[in-house]
Amino acid sequence: MSLSKVKKDELNALCKKFRIDLIELLHSIQTGHPGGSLSVCEILTTLYFEKAKVDPRNPQWAERDRIVLTKGHAAPMLYRVLAEKGFFPVEEMKTLRQLNTRLQGHPCALDTPGVELSTGPLGIGLAASVGMAVGLRLSDIDSTVYAVLGDGELDEGTVWEACMSAAKFKTDNLVAILDHNHVQLDGTSDEIMPMGDVGAKFASFGFEVIPCDGHDVEALCDAIDKAKAVKGKPSIIIAETVKGKGVSFMEGKNTWHGKAINDEEYKLAMEELRGDK
Repeated sequence: MSLSKVKKDELNALCKKFRIDLIELLHSIQTGHPGGSLSVCEILTTLYFEKAKVDPRNPQWAERDRIVLTKGHAAPMLYRVLAEKGFFPVEEMKTLRQLNTRLQGHPCALDTPGVELSTGPLGIGLAASVGMAVGLRLSDIDSTVYAVLGDGELDEGTVWEACMSAAKFKTDNLVAILDHNHVQLDGTSDEIMPMGDVGAKFASFGFEVIPCDGHDVEALCDAIDKAKAVKGKPSIIIAETVKGKGVSFMEGKNTWHGKAINDEEYKLAMEELRGDK
């Protein structure tokens, strides 16, 4: 079902707001991961504000959809989206990566409302998501597990072991989404570990593969609808994105995986994102 113009504008306005808030926050605390947080913005916004079945008043609702940020370093954007959704106060964002915070540098399911799985060590998220999907089916709960992966994570062998299990158990209630920004910590994906045709690889492991523009909220909605309609096997949405999306000097640069933002860079970023002069 296509998005209305009003809803599309609403989601895009949220994404703009989240990007501005993210840069302001990471500049103020001088730590965090900007690049991958900016690239995953539309994916998380579309899930939480349009497609996923979640209730911030009841984070442990048995029939909720599960959203697992397997690329845990993008926690700042996850937290900003969760806060806007109402899982915790937006003001708490100021405590990111500080002592005694609930908002650790990587998501912690024990401490943070709305976080389904503690992630950070790459490669564990998809396997856990397969387990969640199987568990939901055994419990006769009609909910979807969304697993949001990163490019560098695909270097981990456990990802492909999880793919084999997902196909074997016919987890059609599992929708993986690859934040395919082509860049990881130390360089481009092709430089570090060339994957070739990623879609073809997932297809060979038994996944339904659905490509889309990962910065187009309407395209993401359509792709999620297609994935949920698939029966008898898991799906993956290959969402084409740009690392550091929205800030030109960050875009496509591995150096912005986890770099602090200085005053001059902050000023330039705000000029682009907010129109400051």
